[in-house]
Amino acid sequence: MTIRVLVADDQDGVRRGLCRLIDAQSDMAVVGEAADGLQAVALARSLRPDVALVDIRMPRLDGLDVTRLLADASAPEPVRVVIVTTFDHDEYVHTALQAGACGFVLKRSGPALLAEAVRAAVAGESLISPAITVRLLQHLAPVRTGKAQRNPLTPRETELARLVARGLSNADIAAELFISVGTVKTHLANIQAKLGAANRVGIAAWCWQTGRATP
Repeated sequence: MTIRVLVADDQDGVRRGLCRLIDAQSDMAVVGEAADGLQAVALARSLRPDVALVDIRMPRLDGLDVTRLLADASAPEPVRVVIVTTFDHDEYVHTALQAGACGFVLKRSGPALLAEAVRAAVAGESLISPAITVRLLQHLAPVRTGKAQRNPLTPRETELARLVARGLSNADIAAELFISVGTVKTHLANIQAKLGAANRVGIAAWCWQTGRATP
């Protein structure tokens, strides 16, 4: 299967570079280019790409608002969004992930990581640039409320959620728990529904914020 990718970046040179990178992959193809946020939303809704690569700072509509419109669980037909940006400010990272982005990659991370982020998004997984992962996890330190926080998950689902928070892929989780990848995906779907999480990053965030994840 060829992964259909939409590229949205207001800088012509950067956008062309991203397109060349995607088209150079044997399993990917660029199906559309957008120079601003409104165009990105319109093209995503008409072309239905498998993944949209979206910059944060764009005219008319920024990448965070684009992500909310396309990737949020309440969207009529959600599109997988991977943020590709120069800026790794904490506020941008958390807002993008909360809006439903399934990846956050810095442009300086290199072509290999960007390609992997696209493949991870299609596989229902998430990839965040290693440069910001540690800071992200520190930001998601347990919230101390003085009260026991309710856990809506079963013990098995909690175990699986903890593995997601450790960064394990679906295949790794299947091997760890001696279950099939299909069973893992079923568990993840149930966990996302119970937590109201848009993707596995949301699951990981819940684990860290409730003190159920381990470094």
